[in-house]
Amino acid sequence: MRDTRNITKHELIGLHVQVMSSPDPTHVGRTGRIFDETRQTLLVSTEQGDKCFPKKDSVFRVFLGEAKADIEGNRIMFRPEDRPKKVK
Repeated sequence: MRDTRNITKHELIGLHVQVMSSPDPTHVGRTGRIFDETRQTLLVSTEQGDKCFPKKDSVFRVFLGEAKADIEGNRIMFRPEDRPKKVK
């Protein structure tokens, strides 16, 4: 079961997300639902359309019901299917 302590080992697709920090200041504060993920990006459906946010040097806040967890993009820069084995 995914929770705030082990979220980085689980599937992120379908979660509501907010960009907390990014090298691109226009990304900060954007919110939406993750609809796909690659090794280096999160693809998010926002009110302004689908957006691609790089994981490198970014921090994302994901929401699990009432709980929330901040994820450093550098820590999840793996193919999604490899993440459970590689994230510590």
